[in-house]
Amino acid sequence: MTVRVRVAPSPTGHLHVGTARAALFNWLYARHHGGTFILRIDDTDRERSTAAYEEDILDSLRWLGLDWDEGVGVGGPHGDYRQSSRYERYQQAAADLVASGAAYYDNRSPDELEALRRRAEEEHLHPGHYIRRPEKAVAEGAVRLSVPPDQPVVFEDLVRGKISFEARDIDDFVILRSDGTPTYHLASTVDDVDYDITHVARGEDLLPSTPKHILITRALGAGEPGYAHLPLLFGTDGKKLSKRHGAESLSTYRDEGYLPDAVFNYLSLLGWSIDGDRTIFTRDEAIAAFDLIDVSRNPAVFDPDKLSWMNGEYIRATDPEEFRAMARPHVEAAIGRSLDEEEWSRFEEVSDLVQERTRFLPEAGEQVVFLFEDFEYDQAAWDKVMAKDGVPGILKTAQERLAAVDDWAAADIEAVLRGMLEEMGLGAAKGLQPLRVAVTGTSVSPPLFESLAALGKEKTLARLEQAQRELAG
Repeated sequence: MTVRVRVAPSPTGHLHVGTARAALFNWLYARHHGGTFILRIDDTDRERSTAAYEEDILDSLRWLGLDWDEGVGVGGPHGDYRQSSRYERYQQAAADLVASGAAYYDNRSPDELEALRRRAEEEHLHPGHYIRRPEKAVAEGAVRLSVPPDQPVVFEDLVRGKISFEARDIDDFVILRSDGTPTYHLASTVDDVDYDITHVARGEDLLPSTPKHILITRALGAGEPGYAHLPLLFGTDGKKLSKRHGAESLSTYRDEGYLPDAVFNYLSLLGWSIDGDRTIFTRDEAIAAFDLIDVSRNPAVFDPDKLSWMNGEYIRATDPEEFRAMARPHVEAAIGRSLDEEEWSRFEEVSDLVQERTRFLPEAGEQVVFLFEDFEYDQAAWDKVMAKDGVPGILKTAQERLAAVDDWAAADIEAVLRGMLEEMGLGAAKGLQPLRVAVTGTSVSPPLFESLAALGKEKTLARLEQAQRELAG
């Protein structure tokens, strides 16, 4: 059997990290088994689905490095893989089920159906217990699947083990609405049958839908896929992941300067591990080790701090030349213009040091704005550092000593300033932090001596002079 798996996002919003995790696990499973990974777009919600959201989904999956073998954007033997293009197929499937006796038309009014639900609830039964095939057949209305009343739906979940649903807890549910539009249950199941899907790996929140999909599959006379219900994602507060926990969409992480390999690595760990101890591994290592049967059934915790830490690790491990290429757009965005060759050489002087201190790519720009533009002092840094006793004298002495430096290099600058500290009886923090704020505008920047070397002697002395004027009022 050739493994065929799919991810089926709905273009009613950006690609959520939960859907991205499901896509990643399906992709890993397909790649591990030499199978086929399919991208289907579930766009039956006509009012909320948009082309912009669909494009975001495709872009986000590509950014994460999840290529698909069939589906939207790459084609395949099943058309364009959008459910909106398959309504005739769903309508025909519903008609075939009616013809076989597995489904029936139901034209009962909402009031009649509500009365049946109330009756069931009064008797402490499943709300749909009495919503069954009426004695008198009709030839129009919604189409309901006829659920066998005494046959539990039992299946072996690859993650959760044996699962059983009693038939009395499943009503005769609608598969085709009276206006001819399919429900999620019908469209999803018909697609899985038509596309020869062998395994359905999706979030645990969809587990209640699974017995309905199995019943439709059986009624269609098709073989059932294997199911794997992935653990839900929770925030560090123990609540289901939502916007309150920070960025939900993959595109947000991309725009905030996360690396796709870091996000790939971190999402892989949400419900699975390559072994007991390792947290950082390559895509190829993940492919070699991954199997759905190894996925945990316990909820997974999405921790933004751990993702940030991992992103920093990936940035630091990046080839320096590649880092500079990735950082350049963010440096130019920070100053609002393109860099010329001389300016770029200034950044290159400190890029290795910037790389060591960067967790997200935009930080690379934030750290070096002082090299290229006049700036406003960070008020918090100014208030904390520059208001202390002795700062004017430190700035004045540093300006005088640095003015006498002939070879403007980091080593010579360091020697002069450390000599000044020794003569003035100052520690590094007290004596150098005022210089950092005066020259860079903030208390956070690449190492001071290398920063001054890259900035140049003229600008360094001018900024020390400017800071003294600010202090003098």
